[in-house]
Amino acid sequence: MNLSAIDRSASSRLTTWLVGLVLGGALWVAAYSQLAAFADALVGALGLSRATAFGEAVHFFFYDTPKVLLLLTGIVFVMGVIQTFFSPERTRALLSGRREGIGNVLAATLGIVTPFCSCSAVPLFIGFLSAGVPLGVTLSFLISAPMVNEIALVLLFGMFGWKVAALYLGLGLLVAIVAGLVIGKLKMERFLEDWVQKILAGQVAQTAGEQISWLERLQAGAAHVREIVGKVWPYVLGGIALGAGIHGYVPEDFMASFMGRDVWWAVPAAVLLGVPMYTNAAGIIPIVEALIGKGAALGTVLAFMMAVIGLSAPEMIILRKALKPTLIATFAGVVATGILLVGYVFNWLL
Repeated sequence: MNLSAIDRSASSRLTTWLVGLVLGGALWVAAYSQLAAFADALVGALGLSRATAFGEAVHFFFYDTPKVLLLLTGIVFVMGVIQTFFSPERTRALLSGRREGIGNVLAATLGIVTPFCSCSAVPLFIGFLSAGVPLGVTLSFLISAPMVNEIALVLLFGMFGWKVAALYLGLGLLVAIVAGLVIGKLKMERFLEDWVQKILAGQVAQTAGEQISWLERLQAGAAHVREIVGKVWPYVLGGIALGAGIHGYVPEDFMASFMGRDVWWAVPAAVLLGVPMYTNAAGIIPIVEALIGKGAALGTVLAFMMAVIGLSAPEMIILRKALKPTLIATFAGVVATGILLVGYVFNWLL
């Protein structure tokens, strides 16, 4: 096959993709607009009434499940395309050599649009440091990437509106930036594990770039949906099922008695409760929605969510492979302090 035939084939496939995206987008909008009617119809078909606890729980499940999955699929595809512009090599190239301050802001911002989670912490951590990225800048990225990610922002926007999503974005970035700055100023490189320090003493990693076509970018978006949605849907169903139980069976204002805005110790208790847990934004946000519906304060519940996503025990265990206990404790303490402030600010403002 000659080059012109290959070009025509690629152009034809790109056109097919674009037509499919237009049709898929129209179907997505139509489905999203009928979520309430869909849940009402299913509850009615099962002979249930929303006046009962079970009926209300079932309605919550049937409404939130397609809602979260639709939001998740749409945003993961879009971000999968965007992330083709931010390969690990390009991200390292953008961050390496940056001064602290500017570097922390850039690192935290890049964390929003890059496909990295706490599971990627150790290889990313080593790769960034070996490319010349300062320790504090690297930690700003590693805090932001799992905690202030596109899934959390879109689900918060879909469930609570743009003000909550924007405030979460701003405060989450602030936590990542300030935590990285503080740890950078403390000059704690000596608390990296010895094998990491040996790598840093060697040759700095080289960066590489790659140009890909729009067809490949769209295919990467679809692959991102298969990988991410295929991986997190059990968490989604589990989180929504738990949220449905809370929504249907927990008495009104029960959560306000110990997670309300007037309970001063609620925010630190929520952070401590979140640390042993491990899930992702897609699984935890339906629980957040249900808790708030039962009287829990928004700031308290979001502090719980941030602790689960960005400060979980499994993440600390992973990072322990590269960080000595002193640095782990400092990292956890600084991030936890930031999360506490976010919780109190949300409770004060909203």
